[in-house]
Amino acid sequence: MASWWDLRPFFGFQSVRTRFQDLSSRRLGISAVTGAQFSSINFPLIDKKNEEDFRTREVQLGSHTVSSHGYAVARTHKHDWLILLLLVFIVIGLYFVPPFHRFVGKDMMTDLRYPLKSNTVPVWSIPMYAVLLPIVIFLVVYIRRRDIYDLHHAVLGLLFSILITAVITEAIKNAVGRPRPDFFWRCFPDGKDVYDNWGDVICHGEKKVIKEGYKSFPSGHTSWSFSGLGFLSLYLSGKIKAFDSRGHVAKLCIVFLPLLFASLVGISRVDDYWHHWQDVFAGGLLGLTAATFCYLQFFPPPYHSEGWGPYAYFRMLEESRLMTQVPNVPNSGHAQLTEVQAESEQGQGPHGCMGLSLSRDRNAILDDVESGRG
Repeated sequence: MASWWDLRPFFGFQSVRTRFQDLSSRRLGISAVTGAQFSSINFPLIDKKNEEDFRTREVQLGSHTVSSHGYAVARTHKHDWLILLLLVFIVIGLYFVPPFHRFVGKDMMTDLRYPLKSNTVPVWSIPMYAVLLPIVIFLVVYIRRRDIYDLHHAVLGLLFSILITAVITEAIKNAVGRPRPDFFWRCFPDGKDVYDNWGDVICHGEKKVIKEGYKSFPSGHTSWSFSGLGFLSLYLSGKIKAFDSRGHVAKLCIVFLPLLFASLVGISRVDDYWHHWQDVFAGGLLGLTAATFCYLQFFPPPYHSEGWGPYAYFRMLEESRLMTQVPNVPNSGHAQLTEVQAESEQGQGPHGCMGLSLSRDRNAILDDVESGRG
């Protein structure tokens, strides 16, 4: 039995026998419709026929590299990459949009007189730890597993998580226009406050500094950190099978480490008086939500038995297996085989978000077709 610290699944070194035994031990009964118990759950991402199928997967796992399948995978998702490029331009455009200048009266200055300090975590470091660090880890996994599906979808999901978070964050910043805790010294660097007839501030500081002073909510550092490192945390939890029901709580240390770093970044924003605590909380929630949605677009949930790989990899295996069985299927059974493939593509079978299927076992259908009973 593997110890809790056994990271062989992370690098793809888990033996076929161990994987087969693990999958067999999870055959529990469930019914979401009637509550009745069945002899097994239909995990559509698991091929339960025999150990030879798992051995085939092990062989196929190392046969999809950048040189052999990289161009085909990228071409399949060319529209996603175009949308990604569009998001980059939107983020740049939102940065130059002037924020809403919220009314700031003299009575409000009591909570906005904190000293103007530099950033403990500079802006240039965000792409380093929130984008480049996860990509390096993705590359390490690819070097060990040689799975272009995993590498491509991990990078694509990470970039979407970062950019979607950036667009939402910048849009809300400009729309809300909440002053930062150090707004007084941004607006009046000489300490002499001036107000108009309505009691609103008349700033005479540097325009760029004043503009940033109206962009407190939500925290961009925090949202970007949680979107990138939150995605990495989900990715690692799937690779090391942190939620395999074996009770190895120590695996959570690896899962929580990126989230801890993101939390410390958020705390630094409050300590530097660049954000209120509400800004940091909202930014963290926004980034983690975007990371979760983007991750589940490409990977099963981390607690799923096949959460170690992307949907596209299992879909490829399903399609390859079906193609090899087509010559052996009688002509009268082609309609049923086509129906099975249609269910797979519609996401009703093996690629649902929760990873569970309550429909008829597709393997049973194929067996009926092959035996001539269909």
